[in-house]
Amino acid sequence: MSDPQIPLFVDDYSDAIRATVEALGGYKRVGAELRPELRVDAAGRWLADCCSPDRREKLDPDQLAFLRRAARAKGVHILATFEARDAGYADPVPVKVEDVRERLQREFVSAVKAVQDLAARLETSGLPSGGKL
Repeated sequence: MSDPQIPLFVDDYSDAIRATVEALGGYKRVGAELRPELRVDAAGRWLADCCSPDRREKLDPDQLAFLRRAARAKGVHILATFEARDAGYADPVPVKVEDVRERLQREFVSAVKAVQDLAARLETSGLPSGGKL
């Protein structure tokens, strides 16, 4: 089975959601992840209805967030890009988890060093230890 063709541009929000669902494996697969309490076929039909602008069923914000995160994990940025462009923002740039971890570790080391420096200054300040002058 070949990967679905990922469009560079979509016309509207519904198209962005549909293209994202297709890139993630289709209505049945994604529908079953969003609605595990339903049979696979029913979950797929439910999701197809949610993706149709003519239907009343719509995805809730948590379900849209799930789609965005699942798509990001697969390197698919259709939905996030559409939302950013539609709101007048620059295209999103995915952040590597390793980069975030490394930055947080650097910040942690820097904070520990600052606390150690403060402790050393307190010890050498000559002030009484009760905190009163």
